[in-house]
Amino acid sequence: MKEPHYPLQLSELLDVSQQAVVKHLKVLEESGFVDSERMPSEKGGPPTKMYKVSQSFSLRLDLGPDLFRAEHRKMPAGGPMRLSNRLPKDLDSVVDRLGTRRKLPMVEAMGILTELESALERIDEHRDAVIALHQQVMRKVSPSITDHSESYEERQLAHAIMNQPRRPLDLDTFSQSLRIQSMHAEEMMESLRERLMRDFAASQGSLVAAREGTPLPWWLAR
Repeated sequence: MKEPHYPLQLSELLDVSQQAVVKHLKVLEESGFVDSERMPSEKGGPPTKMYKVSQSFSLRLDLGPDLFRAEHRKMPAGGPMRLSNRLPKDLDSVVDRLGTRRKLPMVEAMGILTELESALERIDEHRDAVIALHQQVMRKVSPSITDHSESYEERQLAHAIMNQPRRPLDLDTFSQSLRIQSMHAEEMMESLRERLMRDFAASQGSLVAAREGTPLPWWLAR
């Protein structure tokens, strides 16, 4: 959506109702992802809203029997040289060819875009395999969660932690999603944290050895 688009145009492009398009555009605009402006009608009618993307981002959605991951990632800014340290090494030649050039012949651009498409396909293949492995882990841990959980809420808490094991869980948001009291969620979290600590100690021995500066999982912190 580099050029401004009318909701009707997007509705036809996406093959969904114009009402659904307008609803989602409103959410995107409130979140700062798109901008809108009113344009006078060429037929003399009331002005029409046009939308334009205000920032570059990627939407990712992974779904499976034991998998739900949804996130948006903002694209990094900067030219080829600034991006070079984030790119796969096999794209160094592309960075060199682009350099600080402002214009590219169409035939050269098509060749570079072909290389980039191939690189994206390779990355996607690797990501697909990692996501599949992630789902296998979730499938294998689900019976353990069920065995050690006394209620639906406790199972949901365990799954919420497993979905983002590197980040502390927002208990307030979790409580609201299940419509339970925050105190109840805190009690479940404390019980689960104690069980995780016991399991961690049992699997590693009574003492856990780590190099200086090694971060412990957040659920081990007191």
